[in-house]
Amino acid sequence: MSSQPDRIVAVATGYMAAKQLFSASRAGLFAALAAGPATVAELAARTGLPERTTRILADTMTGLGLLDRADGRYANAPDAARHLAGAGDDVDLRPFLTFLDGISYGHWLAFDETVATGGPAPLDLGGERMTTFLTGVMTYNALHAKMLAKLYDFSGHRRALDFGGLSGAFLAEALTSAPGLTGVFLSGGQLTGHARKTLADAGVGERVTVTESDVLTGEVPSGFDLVLLEHVVHRYEPEQNVRIAERARQAAAPGARLLVLDFFLDDEPRQRTLDALHAGEYLMIDGTTVYPHDEVCSWLTGAGWEPMETRALPGCPRVIVAQAN
Repeated sequence: MSSQPDRIVAVATGYMAAKQLFSASRAGLFAALAAGPATVAELAARTGLPERTTRILADTMTGLGLLDRADGRYANAPDAARHLAGAGDDVDLRPFLTFLDGISYGHWLAFDETVATGGPAPLDLGGERMTTFLTGVMTYNALHAKMLAKLYDFSGHRRALDFGGLSGAFLAEALTSAPGLTGVFLSGGQLTGHARKTLADAGVGERVTVTESDVLTGEVPSGFDLVLLEHVVHRYEPEQNVRIAERARQAAAPGARLLVLDFFLDDEPRQRTLDALHAGEYLMIDGTTVYPHDEVCSWLTGAGWEPMETRALPGCPRVIVAQAN
């Protein structure tokens, strides 16, 4: 194994890369390149930035692989063109970056206190900050839903239950990919209103019943051949998650599939970084928990589910695929 300091330096300076990415997105650097490749002077004119800072941002994004550079002209790399330029039909991640920059980044300055106390620092979500928070989180969820629909075939299912989920995007993507599928979105509070709009905007609202109910105590419909637990596990305590897994099994028909989408810790020689980073993020933001993968699987097994496989979604959480016994 190499003993060079490269990895240490790369991690230690990671905040510089993140902050420059946020600034480049906010300044419209990627959007400006949607019109075509540009020199520093041309890019500065398009964005209204000084040439000096334009060069710094463009070079950093090139180093990070988000821009390509040839003959002194910069162009969006495919992933930047798809998700940061506002020019495609895929998930525009700029609201997610705005959330990370405006809410999460500053909050992490209190991480030492959180490490020492084991609890989240006070989070200010007053005024427009709540809108920034919700828009960013739902944007990232929309990406998760897209990635899940690419890696899981929903066409074999006929009736799906999104049980206690955060976003209607998961059912929207599932129903879009499987025209014969209908669904129920059951969750609480303002999440149902957001889900209703998301499903309607996707053109599948007539195929989904949106129900406001408590995932722990409310009435559970039944007869589903697919149950989704998307971003549910990390929001609840262990004994509550056991109950949710049992209630999900009550909702399922024999042989039904369960998809548990969340971040998980693991026992591999090298932990998947994205999951561990979100363990810190969830603790910082609201004190919720990223649980070990094996612990979650034990809850499922005890509730009558057989875990079959776990798939990692690129840039997103993982999903445990289980089957009803």
